[in-house]
Amino acid sequence: MKSIPLWFFMGALALSWWAGRHSSTVWVVESYSLDRATAEKRMQKVGAPSFLAVEDSVLWKLKDASITRAPEVTQEWVIESNDDGDTFSHLEARYHRGMWSLFPAFVTIVLCFLTREPVTSLLGGILSGALLLGAYDIMSEVLIPGLTSSSAALIIVLYLGLLGSMLGIWSRNGAARAFADWVTLRFVRGPKTAKLTAWILGAFFFQGGTISTLLVGTTVKPVADKEKISHEELSYIVDSTASPIAVLLPFNAWPFYVQGLIFVGGISVLATEELRVGFFFSSIPLFFYAILAVLFTFLLSIDRLPWIGQSFKKAIRRSRETGELDRPGATPLQASESLQASDVPEGYRPAAFEFVLPLVLIIGIAVGTYVVLDSPNVLWAFAVAVLVGALTSRLRGMTLKHLIEGVTAGLQGVVYGAVILLLAVVIGGLSRETGGGLFLVDSLGAALPYQMLPLLLFVLTIGIAFSTGTSWGTFAVTFPLAMPLAWSLAESGGLEHPVLFLQICFAAVINGSVFGDQCSPISDTTVLSSLATGCDLMDHVKTQIIPSSIAAVIAVIAWTCLTFFV
Repeated sequence: MKSIPLWFFMGALALSWWAGRHSSTVWVVESYSLDRATAEKRMQKVGAPSFLAVEDSVLWKLKDASITRAPEVTQEWVIESNDDGDTFSHLEARYHRGMWSLFPAFVTIVLCFLTREPVTSLLGGILSGALLLGAYDIMSEVLIPGLTSSSAALIIVLYLGLLGSMLGIWSRNGAARAFADWVTLRFVRGPKTAKLTAWILGAFFFQGGTISTLLVGTTVKPVADKEKISHEELSYIVDSTASPIAVLLPFNAWPFYVQGLIFVGGISVLATEELRVGFFFSSIPLFFYAILAVLFTFLLSIDRLPWIGQSFKKAIRRSRETGELDRPGATPLQASESLQASDVPEGYRPAAFEFVLPLVLIIGIAVGTYVVLDSPNVLWAFAVAVLVGALTSRLRGMTLKHLIEGVTAGLQGVVYGAVILLLAVVIGGLSRETGGGLFLVDSLGAALPYQMLPLLLFVLTIGIAFSTGTSWGTFAVTFPLAMPLAWSLAESGGLEHPVLFLQICFAAVINGSVFGDQCSPISDTTVLSSLATGCDLMDHVKTQIIPSSIAAVIAVIAWTCLTFFV
């Protein structure tokens, strides 16, 4: 009865039900310009009469008005003739419920802060959105349609199926561990090379998450301890080469998950799944925080990072001069035997090439399809890599039973993450249905200086990710609101390069989520980085916050400066 999150949750549901029954809807007609090629393609498919003249269009007359009742039609394609030729537009009537449109996102964020648990928070937001929309049969009207969408299917196939299988095979055949051991034994010659080895391994394990932090940390730790590398240093390197590397080398599930959240009608570069994935890749040069995070860990590895703070300096001085790897009085986390133990069947000899070969295939096929088709086909890349990895292990003597056991264990290891991602897809769709982004555009589109938006988005996503410990859950809450607002500000500001501005805002959301996740004491990568390196959790958080924050400040300044040139 004294649970604050429970009372907030019950009150939020009651308010959502009331707002769904009594709040008024405001209809807004959005106009999207079409190029001649797109218009002609529609004419060939549907017929020229599908385009109405301006004087015959119902929605054209309502373009600049806000109405409280649904118009006679909700979509029209219009042709406007003038002296310079014909122009084509797609008109769509959509509605929002004023401030209530943001209420499901608000419920999710507050529950994140109160419970620090993403699944509960996302479910709370979903229930709030369903009640607001009057969808009382939540299973049939909300969850099943959301979970049968193409975005959800991609997560199940790529993240749960292919990525889980690949991680399971690597765990079973010992290939990832063998590769890490091989690199460690051949390159470590002192403190600098020990840290550089951790940095290099972090870059190789670009899938991020558990496999990166656990393998890099537990592999390099014995050698790093021998070379008097403080656990604060090693945990920072391990943590900052997990998610930042995963977004800079996104030949993984990240682009496929994100693309399902960033669709905005009328923006040609976001019109199809392939274009949205390409948009992700073309925005990578603007991921300033991720770039700086990886650069800073490299500079720390060679003892050239100037901005590390007094706590970090004391840790480095302590370990080099006294050999004490942890602060006096610290409570280091220690990896359990189950995390460090090998899962390789008796009699099977792990080989490093079994890790390298699938990795080369993933990168090669993804990059090759990106060059040839303008969009990386990560599904093909992972499918071929899983097949080759499985066949290689079978040819080297692993039984089919052991192989399937490894795949099963890999699938089990990513189930929790997949649940979060699937719920995130559902709440992302609800945010669009409730009109949250439309309300922000309608109310802030002309009032907010566009130069301020990257900063606001960065701060917002940091707060959400820090409180939940998940960057992917933050994407689901933020992108459906941020992308329409960014495009509206680009259009109302008459920017010469609106797509560049959209990419800057996109980068701010991605990087703010990664920064908040990386520095959060409840993030899985933060905890696992401390666990794998034997570092005190809060010592890791306190020492990495200074260099990470400096990287974040530089990134925000760079994005803000860029907005003056768009």
